[in-house]
Amino acid sequence: MKRTILGGLIFGLVSVHAFAADAVSGIDVAGIDPQVRAQDDFFRHSQGKWLSGVEIPADRSSWGAFNVAQEKVEGQLNAIIEKAGQDKARKPGSDAQKIGDYYASFIDQARRDALGLKPLKAEQARIAALSDKRGIAALVAHLNRIDAGGPLDMGVRQDARDSTRYVVGIRQSGLGLPNRDYFLSEKDARLSEIRAKYQQHVEKMLALAGHAQAAEEAAQIVALETAIARAHWSAVENRDPVKTYNKLSLAELKALMPGFDWNAYLKGVGVAGKVDALIVSQPSYLTALDKLIEATPLPVWKAYFEFHMLSSFAPYLSQAFVDESFAFRGAVLTGAKEQRSLQKRGIAEVNRALGEMVGKAYVAEHFPAERKQQVAEMAQNFLAAFREGIETLEWMSPETKAQAQVKLSKINVKIGYPDKWRDYGSLKVARNDLVGNVLRSREFAHTFNTSKLGKPVDRLAWSMTPQTVNAYYSPTLNEIVFPAARLQYPLYDANAEPAVNYGAVGISIGHEISHAFDDKGSQYDGDGNLRNWWTKEDGEKFAARGKMLVAQYNGYSPLPGYHVNGELTLGENIADNAGLIMATRAYRIAMKDQPGPVIDGYSAEQRIFMGMAQARRGKGRDNFLIQQVKSDPHSPSEFRVNGSVKNHPGFYDAFGVKEGDKMYLPPEQRVIFW
Repeated sequence: MKRTILGGLIFGLVSVHAFAADAVSGIDVAGIDPQVRAQDDFFRHSQGKWLSGVEIPADRSSWGAFNVAQEKVEGQLNAIIEKAGQDKARKPGSDAQKIGDYYASFIDQARRDALGLKPLKAEQARIAALSDKRGIAALVAHLNRIDAGGPLDMGVRQDARDSTRYVVGIRQSGLGLPNRDYFLSEKDARLSEIRAKYQQHVEKMLALAGHAQAAEEAAQIVALETAIARAHWSAVENRDPVKTYNKLSLAELKALMPGFDWNAYLKGVGVAGKVDALIVSQPSYLTALDKLIEATPLPVWKAYFEFHMLSSFAPYLSQAFVDESFAFRGAVLTGAKEQRSLQKRGIAEVNRALGEMVGKAYVAEHFPAERKQQVAEMAQNFLAAFREGIETLEWMSPETKAQAQVKLSKINVKIGYPDKWRDYGSLKVARNDLVGNVLRSREFAHTFNTSKLGKPVDRLAWSMTPQTVNAYYSPTLNEIVFPAARLQYPLYDANAEPAVNYGAVGISIGHEISHAFDDKGSQYDGDGNLRNWWTKEDGEKFAARGKMLVAQYNGYSPLPGYHVNGELTLGENIADNAGLIMATRAYRIAMKDQPGPVIDGYSAEQRIFMGMAQARRGKGRDNFLIQQVKSDPHSPSEFRVNGSVKNHPGFYDAFGVKEGDKMYLPPEQRVIFW
């Protein structure tokens, strides 16, 4: 996954042959359900007892190996943050002062309760002062700067057609529910119920802010957001990098949305005079929004802006706002039973605001510097596996293979933590000013991004902090990145023979490399430019395989009436399938084609698959699963496991899967990309 964990690979790198007969398998044997045959349901065979025995914590909407690792990191961060707060020798402006005081401001709920809405009075006054629709553009710009909502959003990113430079991107936004389906799926009873509860939530938030006509305004806001949702592009459309790349000059942008004061907006977000063109992801949305601004009364827009501002800052206000925010965003949307503790929420907020500052301390305590090189060596096995895989493809022409090899050779691997840390020197943090800290940290992040314009692309920068239990592939940088927090137990067993780790964590390397060659990543070349390097025939063959995989995953359903969206999840499903094939190849390369030992009754090949399945173990509450299939490009855990192994020829060999078994797919229906 961008969520398959890569933990602790380094121990298996020193010498894969050093693990002899006394090595442990690394498999959670107690979690296996022997009553379920691997050939009939591999997901439940590999972890059925764990699934039936584990309870999702009350403050969580889902639980699995990823969450266990994250919980461990939170404990490590808690010690770092508390130590910073107790450092009596800390100096004003130091890392310890900023970390300690930010956390202290968050957990001081008594002060938050005493202040009420006072910290947001200036923001409320700014919205109240809106006297005509021409002023909407400047207000939206301000809300973008402080990450407080608005019907459109902007960001600075690499130009997909020229990856050497930064550009400003404009995209659709403005919904208070996960995506447009929640507003438009009128025949879905569950979503209709959530929509009704959303309107009640809007009303309660406005009432807490003293609105006398909260019920009427809530109905108007939901009606406005429903109209915005009708103009939104779907999640599938937004995955298309060609359709969402629309470079417009300032004149063309103004012609697309003439009623919007673009001069005021660009000045407000701090990019006026720095750009002569922008990338618009959804042009038709801007046209529709222009008409919506004209058709919707100004008081409705003002109520809409205030609600979104309140919603954005509710977690930092008095207990009544905190509780109402959780009651909807936590309990209704995800099914969580209890709110996370004040301390855990404080850790998350400090992490958000001071990510690399906290990450620097985290790495110093929990990630030895030498691991970078050790894990990089393992990554080389996966790159070698991919090189081999490309050359042995039967369906691809030599011309396209050569281009694929060029791209593969240019993939950069980043491990652990950045070589250059972000400078937070200009960010002020005050111990008694939580909302001020949030505002300043959000503005700091916004300014950090807009300051990139006109500068060379920073290839040392990271898009995740070292303490993030995650990983990613960037198509415009053509790089795979594995933060330090991925390299830990329980997602890796330091005492296990390497096979299970190649499945449990090594697959993450294969998965992220595979993103360079999924349906979206494959449209970028080795330099990170959106360019078609495929022959027409090979492109058609690739697309045909994609359609087969879409059909497979469309048939999977985590809940009655809710199916995986094969088109939305296609990129992740390709990476899951290809990454697993690369894991088995890379293990063979690491073992120099020598057979691995049988441990706990499992062959090395079987342990690769078991490691993958147990690292992706997970279960979720119903509303969490609904949100996942509606908006998450990742398939639910069950189908990430069973969907991948069904297509892998090695799985059939390892477990003796035959026709008539439930995990069996005829060879002609198995989808193999790489």
